[in-house]
Amino acid sequence: MKALTWHGKSDIRCESVPDPQIQHERDAIIRVTACAICGSDLHIYDGVIPSMESGDVVGHEAMGEVVEVGRGNSKLKVGDRVVVPFTISCGECFFCKRGFYSGCERSNPNQDAARKLWGNSPGGLFGYSHLLGGFPGGQAEYLRVPYADVGPIKVPAGLDDEQVLFLSDIFPTGYMAAEFCDIQPGDTIAVWGCGPVGQMAIRSAFLLGAERVIAIDTVPERLELARQGGAVTLDFMEQDIYDRILEYTRGRGADACIDAVGTEAETMASADSMMDRAKVALFMGTDRPHVLRQAIHCCRNFGTVSIVGVYGGFLDKIPMGSAINRGLKFRMAQTPVQHYLPMLLDRIEKGEIDPSFVITHRASLEDGPDLYKTFRDKKDGCIKVVLKP
Repeated sequence: MKALTWHGKSDIRCESVPDPQIQHERDAIIRVTACAICGSDLHIYDGVIPSMESGDVVGHEAMGEVVEVGRGNSKLKVGDRVVVPFTISCGECFFCKRGFYSGCERSNPNQDAARKLWGNSPGGLFGYSHLLGGFPGGQAEYLRVPYADVGPIKVPAGLDDEQVLFLSDIFPTGYMAAEFCDIQPGDTIAVWGCGPVGQMAIRSAFLLGAERVIAIDTVPERLELARQGGAVTLDFMEQDIYDRILEYTRGRGADACIDAVGTEAETMASADSMMDRAKVALFMGTDRPHVLRQAIHCCRNFGTVSIVGVYGGFLDKIPMGSAINRGLKFRMAQTPVQHYLPMLLDRIEKGEIDPSFVITHRASLEDGPDLYKTFRDKKDGCIKVVLKP
């Protein structure tokens, strides 16, 4: 089959790889009908995610048609249309039983390596390094889905692929980011990053009752899409974000701040972000947490900082004094997608939101390598890429 594979920094290729096979009785094989390039895939493209190996199949946003089912899987049958969560979860362990599917104790076969970096291991992820299981990803013609009686959700008739594809990751992640904010009537929510997850967080914040959302980015197309969703927008290259947020909130700060950027904050945004870049280049740091620092300072006393941007290692110069003395709450996670799927699918069916609004580019797998670069460089108005094998 054809698939997108990683061969080093800025080197994604479309090439032939072996077809996936049933390996466990709970597996399923799907023929991928739509997949997407996620903002977190760009961290792989930029070479900042450890334990990638040459030839790894990438991608963790995928859906398609079931073509084969393991003999122990009674949930799915051949011909079912399904969306596949990016988190791989057994459904039976301590965390899965409590709804914390992304913390699954069984799905990552490389737990020992993860423990060395993080102290303990999360669940496995599709297409996202051997630290998280080394599972082949979904930017391919076919995908093996482990624990397929737990993860995939069936797509009702009448909904097309583009309406439901983002249930695999960015819609639940953006919704979770807003849910973490414990939004009350009258609240102002600030969102750093107007990429796909940030866009979902903006609209989810309004769905959950926010009065105002302040969206922060510098890319014109992203800021315009945020405005279309009802947000007030700030360009961090042209305005002092801290001063403007305090101005909008009468000196109090945002009720909650969402970091939808993560480890690769814009280098030229500030002096501290330039220092972060230098430290990473000199192997003195692993991440560039400028956005997280700013979100902490812009949050009101006893507010919430919601973190859904990807961080990989150890963060430097985090203002914990500000957080502790002002009573901030931190909420963060790899999204337990399965927990959110039924409710978010219901919102789509009711017409409360159509996640396809974020798509700007549609292409084939063969176009994938070029579109990784287009997406990374924020060219051609690219906000979200959907690939159709």
